[in-house]
Amino acid sequence: MEMSRPVVSGAYGPARAADNEEGSEVSNIEGELKVAGNKIATSSLKVGNVPFEIPFSWSDEFGLKGGEDFHLLVNASKDMPPSAYMEGLPKQKAILPEESIEFEVLGEDDFGLRKVGIEWQSLVSGEGERPEVKGELILAEGGREELRIRKTALFSPAAFGIEPQRLMLRAFSEDQFPERIRSYSEPIALYVMTREEHAELLKMQFDRAISELEDLTRRETNLLDENQRLEELNGQELGEEANRKRLENQERAETESAERMKELTEKVEDVMKGAARNGEIEKNSLKKIALKPMQELSQTDLPSVRDELRDAREPANRDEKTQENLESAVAEQKEALQKMEDALAQANEARRRLEGSTFVSRLKKAANEESTIVATMVESFARKLIGKRESDLDPSDRRKLGASASQQALTAADVRWIQEDLGHYHARTGNEEFHAVMKEMRDSGIEKGLEDVRSKLMLHHSFTATEAAKSWADRLSQWAATLGKELETSGGGGGSGGDAGPSAEDEDFEFMLRVMKMVQTQQDLRSQTRVLEQRKRDRNPAR
Repeated sequence: MEMSRPVVSGAYGPARAADNEEGSEVSNIEGELKVAGNKIATSSLKVGNVPFEIPFSWSDEFGLKGGEDFHLLVNASKDMPPSAYMEGLPKQKAILPEESIEFEVLGEDDFGLRKVGIEWQSLVSGEGERPEVKGELILAEGGREELRIRKTALFSPAAFGIEPQRLMLRAFSEDQFPERIRSYSEPIALYVMTREEHAELLKMQFDRAISELEDLTRRETNLLDENQRLEELNGQELGEEANRKRLENQERAETESAERMKELTEKVEDVMKGAARNGEIEKNSLKKIALKPMQELSQTDLPSVRDELRDAREPANRDEKTQENLESAVAEQKEALQKMEDALAQANEARRRLEGSTFVSRLKKAANEESTIVATMVESFARKLIGKRESDLDPSDRRKLGASASQQALTAADVRWIQEDLGHYHARTGNEEFHAVMKEMRDSGIEKGLEDVRSKLMLHHSFTATEAAKSWADRLSQWAATLGKELETSGGGGGSGGDAGPSAEDEDFEFMLRVMKMVQTQQDLRSQTRVLEQRKRDRNPAR
């Protein structure tokens, strides 16, 4: 309690039951006040289930006494558990290990928070997944009077040594109540992706963007048809109320198209940034994304058509001026529509190339998984496990062998899907190199071969399983290299042939890509540094 001037001494109690609680017992509550300048406080009070009153008295620095009529009514209420919330995150989020997420953590309690923080752990659903991880980070320490704490949290998997896997992330809070368990926020599912999974996600996002661009192109075609119908009218007819209303509707629709194109361009920019961050997507695929034409359409071309339509319906216009504005709008809209169609064709080519890139990534991933099994088996050779009965193996070795067999089954399933998807890709694009790889995979009998590796692992035929897995890892890597070379040499652009060097447009693109990667690298480093600073503060958290 804070007084208007310094206090020298004071006392409180004895307490008595509140008026409506007569006959109830109250524990002996009385003592000397703790004085610090113009602030006074009691010792800790033992509060039961009965409301009570405490009388106070004190003397100030001038010897004046007070408090004779001051009574503090204490109503006992049950200490409720604290609450915790996370703000600024969706229910599901996918990131690369080096990326970071920033969000707000809010903790609240009725009698005082002890600490707030975040906690994460693996979401393991089956064998063959990454080892389970679990950790926490204290964001702030509270106090007996700290009823609400809000802190900004940063989380980067790489800063905590977390490999690609699925995580559950949630905030927690603890109050002062003895031995009470933590209260948790609603969890979010955080997908820490491999480069291959990230490439698949980017392709899905780009597919949705292309669908939106197709819809915008159809919409702009219909708007052009209506503008051309209006163009056929003379100036006097355009001045009629019904036709002026048509012009107004066209202007409004063109404004909406420009806004939608702006939003779509931002989505495509995010795909481009994600692809540059990924680092394994072939750069010629990025060049085909058609970002620059979409930026021009959203910033210049479509707004210009809108402005001409607005000028055409100005009441003060002469008939000739209205017709001139409308003719100009139609001419500019035709050019904009052609640019949209060109951008769509270019984007579809980029989609085909991105899909091709995902095949390279998927084949590399399968090869890496086979190589991991080989490495696990070679490590077991060093410990002289060859020839031992499975029943004689250490439990940890049996577990590793079972995990390798389970992973082999997953890899075999992935390879089956790759072959099927290659068939669909060839049917859509007619690319013979991709068809040839698919045919090689089928002729090689890889599906049966991978199943044989799994069977040998289950039977503890370690040496033959290792030899076969190494052979299939080499074949998968070879097919990935073949498709990668095909993507690099087909439709790469740049130069006019012969000894001609790269065009100015190619050089601009290369420069933009390098700058984008540098910016993202710096952002990742800065975010991870901030996460490490959080971890440092966690060892000695400040309020």
